[in-house]
Amino acid sequence: MASLRLGPLLRYVDGSSATVWVEASRPATAEVRCADGSGGESRTFQVSGHHYALIPVTALTPGTTTAYEVLLDGERVWPLPGSPFPPSAIHTPVDDHETVRVAFGSCRWASPPEGEKDPVGPDALDTLAARIAADPQGERPDVLLLLGDQVYADEVSKATRRWLQSRRGLDQPPGAEVADYEEYTHLYYESWLDPEVRWLLSTVPSCMIFDDHDVIDDWNTSEAWVSDMRDTPWWRERVLSGLMSYWVHQHLGNLSPDRLAEDPLYEEVRATPDGTDALRAFAARADADPASVRWSYRRDFGRTRLLMVDSRAARVLDEQNRSMLDPAEWEWLREQILDGHVLDEQAPEGAGAYDHLLIGTSLPWLLPHLVHDAEAWNAAMCRGERGERWARRGENLRRAADLEHWAAFPSSFDKLAELIAEAGSGPQAPATVCVLSGDVHHAYVAEPVWREGLTGPNARVVQLTCSPVHNSIPSYIRVGFRFGWSGVGRALGRRFARHGRVAAPPVDWRKTGGPWFGNQLMTLTLNGRSARLRLDHAREERGGGARLRTIVESVLS
Repeated sequence: MASLRLGPLLRYVDGSSATVWVEASRPATAEVRCADGSGGESRTFQVSGHHYALIPVTALTPGTTTAYEVLLDGERVWPLPGSPFPPSAIHTPVDDHETVRVAFGSCRWASPPEGEKDPVGPDALDTLAARIAADPQGERPDVLLLLGDQVYADEVSKATRRWLQSRRGLDQPPGAEVADYEEYTHLYYESWLDPEVRWLLSTVPSCMIFDDHDVIDDWNTSEAWVSDMRDTPWWRERVLSGLMSYWVHQHLGNLSPDRLAEDPLYEEVRATPDGTDALRAFAARADADPASVRWSYRRDFGRTRLLMVDSRAARVLDEQNRSMLDPAEWEWLREQILDGHVLDEQAPEGAGAYDHLLIGTSLPWLLPHLVHDAEAWNAAMCRGERGERWARRGENLRRAADLEHWAAFPSSFDKLAELIAEAGSGPQAPATVCVLSGDVHHAYVAEPVWREGLTGPNARVVQLTCSPVHNSIPSYIRVGFRFGWSGVGRALGRRFARHGRVAAPPVDWRKTGGPWFGNQLMTLTLNGRSARLRLDHAREERGGGARLRTIVESVLS
């Protein structure tokens, strides 16, 4: 009999349909049965000896909540026997104007096994699950955005290190890092079999995008970095396995049923008894030619538009033409932002296609001023602005200090500013444009101002950075980020910019909240043209256990 190895994960949800992802122990027919009579089924597909299904659930009723169960070959495998959690349920939106709650964060180490002390404090996803489970009818996110580093291929836990050592020796590279697809699956088991997280992901829809640690720290930092890694014997298997496992575990669930129906790779993998070779060939093409695949995607939640942007694999790394996104990716982003944009100057306020635009990018667009200027300076050094010796030093510094955010791609930073200004201008403008990011292991809010002589947007534009969900940051880096926002830090940054002959960006910005440190989640509550922001920290309780405590709430519009 087939058993449930991983999942279920509730992924895509709209007013009448949903998708549920599972992994089974062997080939099987996976089925979702809902309490209201809706449901769906799908045959598993195989990749590298593992059996997965993305089950389409249809005939859902808008504006309802229905519990569901999962069956494999007709035998119920979810909920688990004796589960302490409420039934997993699918909540469908009712119309275009209802409240939408979007929770987001990034950077999650798997929680340690039960009974072991957690070295980095309570997991924000665990505490969110506990809060929802304690009050199933209370507030919950309509969608959870996980903005990168869902697994750490290069920073494994002690338990995973022991498992790796039982499988192979660690004296040969890549040592205590994952090496192949099977080892990637172990990371997902460790992370998503956490009981609280498993239940949370079964009942709250999720959208995901990768960042570097999903493959390796500094992934695609520079052209020289890629060249060095391709000369490394173990790298090819690592990167192909990373892309393959991401496609299976994260990417497929990001797509709508219509997108899935049009995906030739999904069709090919499902049509063959073993899709490993097809998926491996796809991953090889994606690594060799990043423009051949699109990991970015769009989701509309009523009158809120989310664009999840691949700011890691879609890069152009030629030092003289560095870009965070390749030309086709820029064109896609522009088309999605402007789709439904009303050009009529006589159009009433709110006549556009959406009231709120969310741009999800794992890497922050607006950083502390010192960090921004240091990255822009470093980019200038690496392209030879001060000669070959500075270029060599710049490349070494770039890798050592992780200088690879939007600021390290100055033309892309400016281009995103221009696109945001266009999207947020005119009578059709949304109320807010929010850039949602993680990566930097702290949280803050920053707001740009377009420089004199440039046309800025009517919409309120904010950078909302929230990280980590469950990780840590050394005290000296905390001090560095605080200093980076200071007046002295800003003055030092200007000196970097002058030395690198760096042109001023089209926007200036100020920090309007934070920095906040700790395991945390941000939540946007969007209703009509209003927007509220809340930051919750996972805190240990005196009597034991942990809970989410609200640190700050503010009105964005």
